[in-house]
Amino acid sequence: VSGIFGQQAPDYRSILSISDEAARAQALNEHLSTRSYVQGYSLSQADVDAFRQLSAPPADPQLFHVARWFRHIEALLGSPCGKGQPCRLQASKGRRVRPQWSPPAGTQPCRLHLYNSLTRNKEVFIPQDGKKVTWYCCGPTVYDASHMGHARSYISFDILRRVLKDYFKFDVFYCMNITDIDDKIIKRARQNHLFEQYREKRPEAAQLLEDVQAALKPFSVKLNETTDPDKKQMLERIQHAVQLATEPLEKAVQSRLTGEEVNSCVEVLLEEAKDLLSDWLDSTLGCDVTDNSIFSKLPKFWEGDFHRDMEALNVLPPDVLTRVSEYVPEIVNFVQKIVDNGYGYVSNGSVYFDTAKFASSEKHSYGKLVPEAVGDQKALQEGEGDLSISADRLSEKRSPNDFALWKASKPGEPSWPCPWGKGRPGWHIECSAMAGTLLGASMDIHGGGFDLRFPHHDNELAQSEAYFENDCWVRYFLHTGHLTIAGCKMSKSLKNFITIKDALKKHSARQLRLAFLMHSWKDTLDYSSNTMESALQYEKFLNEFFLNVKDILRAPVDITGQFEKWGDEEAELNKNFYDKKTAIHKALCDNVDTRTVMEEMRALVSQCNLYMAARKAVRKRPNQALLENIALYLTHMLKIFGAIEEDSSLGFPVGGPGTSLSLEATVMPYLQVLSEFREGVRKIAREQKVPEILQLSDALRDDILPELGVRFEDHEGLPTVVKLVDRNTLLKEREEKRRVEEEKRKKKEEAARRKQEQEAAKLAKMKTPPSEMFLSETDKYSKFDENGLPTHDMEGKELSKGQAKKLKKLFEAQEKLYKEYLQMAQNGSFQ
Repeated sequence: VSGIFGQQAPDYRSILSISDEAARAQALNEHLSTRSYVQGYSLSQADVDAFRQLSAPPADPQLFHVARWFRHIEALLGSPCGKGQPCRLQASKGRRVRPQWSPPAGTQPCRLHLYNSLTRNKEVFIPQDGKKVTWYCCGPTVYDASHMGHARSYISFDILRRVLKDYFKFDVFYCMNITDIDDKIIKRARQNHLFEQYREKRPEAAQLLEDVQAALKPFSVKLNETTDPDKKQMLERIQHAVQLATEPLEKAVQSRLTGEEVNSCVEVLLEEAKDLLSDWLDSTLGCDVTDNSIFSKLPKFWEGDFHRDMEALNVLPPDVLTRVSEYVPEIVNFVQKIVDNGYGYVSNGSVYFDTAKFASSEKHSYGKLVPEAVGDQKALQEGEGDLSISADRLSEKRSPNDFALWKASKPGEPSWPCPWGKGRPGWHIECSAMAGTLLGASMDIHGGGFDLRFPHHDNELAQSEAYFENDCWVRYFLHTGHLTIAGCKMSKSLKNFITIKDALKKHSARQLRLAFLMHSWKDTLDYSSNTMESALQYEKFLNEFFLNVKDILRAPVDITGQFEKWGDEEAELNKNFYDKKTAIHKALCDNVDTRTVMEEMRALVSQCNLYMAARKAVRKRPNQALLENIALYLTHMLKIFGAIEEDSSLGFPVGGPGTSLSLEATVMPYLQVLSEFREGVRKIAREQKVPEILQLSDALRDDILPELGVRFEDHEGLPTVVKLVDRNTLLKEREEKRRVEEEKRKKKEEAARRKQEQEAAKLAKMKTPPSEMFLSETDKYSKFDENGLPTHDMEGKELSKGQAKKLKKLFEAQEKLYKEYLQMAQNGSFQ
């Protein structure tokens, strides 16, 4: 305990024994006045005891020494404590006490939740190893062009991956596979090879017609047996197209037309009947295809095409890519261990997974993702592949629910050596072996399309947990939602799909990504004109905001002028800014809810627009720093989502790849000078009344600059706003503006024409004397009086008083018009 007196302990017993309080205080004051006041020495127990006898310092100013002594000890020990109570030393600087500090209550931090298909609930995301996240994503089976279904899955996972990595700061290790050994690939490779051979032989017209008829027979049987309405409709379309292409060739052959005309009909039929002939050729000659290079050439081509599509969509490449053809030894070892663990069996050179044995094990469960689908033979057979569901193959299984780990190769199929004879991997085992080799016995995230849940992912889980003898191969299973096209199911097998390349011809990669961001990643997305129009409008809305902020930031200010005093408007906007950031964070924590994020961003921009408009209305400059902060935040979020590809510091990039920063920085000073020069010329032209110069100035703004990707926006009483905008966007805007103006012109002309016709009709009516107005209506009336008023109807009956009265009113009205006409004629009002 620190004290205030010298080392010799004072004796207060005699003083404290004085009964009179005033006398006791006076004695204590005299005693303290004789002592040496030294700060920093030990405080004796006698001082503490004496201090406890007093409840407060004396009020008498003459007792100065007692008051100072009391306050100093109080600063060190706190208020006087009761007897037996501990007196704690108080932190102090001089004589004043620092009040006790306590931390703020704060708020509970928001934690990331992800929708886990294993529980069908949103679960708190907890990686197994700190911030490191291991992630495996099912890649494409490469046998055809990538389509919008692929885009739906891989853009969605790209967004999720970027958010986890760049927003939540997880260390994501992302692995994806390429399936380049599969029944679909084998069949398509054989079909393409056999059809090209057939085409190179240049079959005669008669031979082609004969072969098409032969191919139509099994095709018709297949059509009649098909019960799926979508598939049946597709087959009917093929059949109809072939029949339409067959008729001209048959007529050409019968009419003995020239070779060139016949050859033209042959090429048309070959193109329309390609699928039909390919299937027929494969069924008859497929088993003779033995060159393994045929089966590797097709997937290699389409894999390259897939990567180019992903790059065009700004999808980040995986950290590691695995190909089935490169992991065959690992797959063989994986299958062998499953057999050794008692969950697989060999049958006729193939190896199957024993689902019953696995399901009966206490530590395992089959069908974790979709238990209600276990036993669905249609889904199981689709998972096995078209080449693996023949009667002899199905009879090799102990149970219809078992699935192939390894398939014995038949003639016309690629093969690799293994302990069970030459064969090839099953579909499901490929992902298990490759992911298990790289990510081990348990991964944090496994991703794929919604349609892969059963049987593919359920079988992956079963065989992997059979291999590792655990029940946690995947901690979080994420499945992206379906994609429909204008409300209809999209399917490559049904030939109802839009390729990524075709989609990119209509819309940019950013616009496609914005459309996906505006919908939940796990729900069905309808790719339609309405969906894309919403994305286009959203992009335009944001871009206009960025362009307006850039224009405001270009206004020159000195170094101190950039820091402006905030008023109520700025304070309110800043509060809204932070509220929106909080809401966006909560939305991202809630299963990466980008739909809500986009709406919150839209609302924030709307608030900024209102603020800028209010400042503009009173001719005051908006706060540059505040708007820049907001624009930079929105840019940052769009970069995280992958919606801004370039290294743009603020807003969407301008120009082609890699040109954004240099283009804007280079040309904007010149455009600003041009704008100021144009404004000066316009001012002089208005003052001197030279309309030709004003027209030239408008032509520069409306016709010339848009061709260069430059927009000038004129505002009355304010400087012209200069914006760099995508050239095509400006040209579309110009065409739309001209279309609207043309519609207005036509409406104006139509209104003028109608008005002219009405005036002409009125004038024609005015010219008619009242005595003649009813005489031509002989189909209604038979007799008239001397003034021309009808008296009898066409049947000779006299008109009633009511009818006569009504006609009299019409007569009087015409009489008035006619007099008006005569007056106008007399005054020369018209010729």
